[in-house]
Amino acid sequence: MDYASITTPSELKRLNINQLGGLCASIRERIINVVEKNGGHLASNLGTVELTVALHYVYDCPKDKIIFDVGHQSYTHKILTGRGEAFDGLRQNGGISGFPQPAESEYDAFTAGHASTSLSVALGFAEAAKQTAAQSDVVAVIGDGALTGGIAYEALNAIGSDHLPVTIVLNDNNMSISKNVGAMSKYLTRLRVSKKYVGMKNEIKRAVSIIPLFGDGILHLMDKGKKLLKRIVLSNKMFEEMGISYYGPFDGHNVGELIEIFEQVRKKKGPALVHIITDKGHGLKSAVTDPEHSHGISSVGAISSNDFSSVLGEFLTDAAQKDNRIMAVTAAMAIGTGLEKFSVAHPDKFKDVGIAEEHAVTYCGALAAGGIKPYFAVYSTFLQRGFDQIVHDVCIDRRAVTFCIDRAGVVGSDGVTHQGVFDLSYLLPVPNMTVMCPADGDELKEMLKFSLTFNAPLAIRYPKSYTVNRAHAPIVYGKWENIAIDKSSHVYVLCAGGRALDIALAAVAEKKLNIVNARFVKPLDTEYLDGINKRGNIIVTIEDNMRAGGFGMSILQYLNNSGMLCKFASLAHDDKFIDNRDVCSSLNDSGLSRENLLNVVKSLE
Repeated sequence: MDYASITTPSELKRLNINQLGGLCASIRERIINVVEKNGGHLASNLGTVELTVALHYVYDCPKDKIIFDVGHQSYTHKILTGRGEAFDGLRQNGGISGFPQPAESEYDAFTAGHASTSLSVALGFAEAAKQTAAQSDVVAVIGDGALTGGIAYEALNAIGSDHLPVTIVLNDNNMSISKNVGAMSKYLTRLRVSKKYVGMKNEIKRAVSIIPLFGDGILHLMDKGKKLLKRIVLSNKMFEEMGISYYGPFDGHNVGELIEIFEQVRKKKGPALVHIITDKGHGLKSAVTDPEHSHGISSVGAISSNDFSSVLGEFLTDAAQKDNRIMAVTAAMAIGTGLEKFSVAHPDKFKDVGIAEEHAVTYCGALAAGGIKPYFAVYSTFLQRGFDQIVHDVCIDRRAVTFCIDRAGVVGSDGVTHQGVFDLSYLLPVPNMTVMCPADGDELKEMLKFSLTFNAPLAIRYPKSYTVNRAHAPIVYGKWENIAIDKSSHVYVLCAGGRALDIALAAVAEKKLNIVNARFVKPLDTEYLDGINKRGNIIVTIEDNMRAGGFGMSILQYLNNSGMLCKFASLAHDDKFIDNRDVCSSLNDSGLSRENLLNVVKSLE
């Protein structure tokens, strides 16, 4: 059969269950081929093929809503909802996103990109359906790792209390990005490995299957049987005690069994949780063996570059040998932030808190209060989740936490939900916070050395990579560094970070400029600014951040308050969300380019 012709849920429903195994194999092969070419999230998508096929076989989207938590496992969903041909352009400019986006398809119920949001979204849709009398079922697909996020527990509490018909599919693969940690992981492990419970449950299922009118009565009977078994076998009934009926665990790669259980759960009233067990990377041996490194892969032919995160990991690994105060913290991102080597070398000084950025920030604040020197390595897009904790639990009491903010600026293929272009705008206004931007790996090392004796909150933000190491002057608190000075030029380009510096240096070949490495974004080097704030001078700032509230606006505010004599311009991202799929086009579209810098300078002369 030509499974490539199955491009909509209605076409899927015309297949018989025996044909679905072939469809799943075809989809899995397509995902592997495209992701190996374009890059993307491989292991998570291979693990959810049968689940997604079963959901679309039973539910009627887009009337019914399937909410994918994080959304990085939605490739099968995209292939089955009219985007099969477009799938070749996954994560490319002009192509489809690697995450659900309602603007892309009516089948994508809600934008996703960060973990732990699906349960709140699902409850919102269920309440809306109730208020509008819409005949719409709501399903949330959430991984076991995402249940470490605090918002997921808040939503579970509300779902159990409101008693609306929300179906939660717990996709349990014992992995998020890094290996799952915490009490929830241990609890789910007890459910997974309780062979006594699973065996007794299956015996009841086989016995019940011979009862007449099996279809409509199965869940009622199973529900009674499982509650009794859980009282006997399991010591913790968390979900049911919250008012959410629990079913499982089931084989997440048995599409027939999944269809059967979803058809029955759909008839129930009230909230239900279907616990399925999947293999992350199922169908590809290398992805099953090493799901952490197969979580997100780069495209074929991707340019290798110098990596900031590896610099961080190497520095902290060496520094912790000499300084017992150092502790490295991550939120399920040990590999991505460069801490994998540190975790092996110093397991007692490494803490992975799971997908719980808010907790991580407050935890680090308390570590600092207790005499530890904590380094929280986190992607810029995920640090947004901990803003209240940065203010309340770190900066008010001036706790010496160092935030190592990775993937700052535009990120390329992960798209709109992962851009790291807001951190300067929300960090700069916070009192007691110091913010630094390294131009390259060597400067990051020097900033980390500086952090060892700096006794206050410190944020060091950097993109994924840098171009080349340069010689740098020693770091002095609050002072900038001259990179290229031409006394005949009256133009000063103030660069926040390596990308900005690369743009400015590329323009020097065509125009005499003074290039300044504004390594401290906060505090500003006001002495330097006072020295160049003169009539006839031009100051241009460059930053890979939103214009509003960013580096350039803080410079402008200072100059206005001081009495502006020079001409001024700022190159930054404007008031829009960025969804270009490569870094260069994102920068160019925002005017962060050599050509635009030269045009702006010319317009001010």
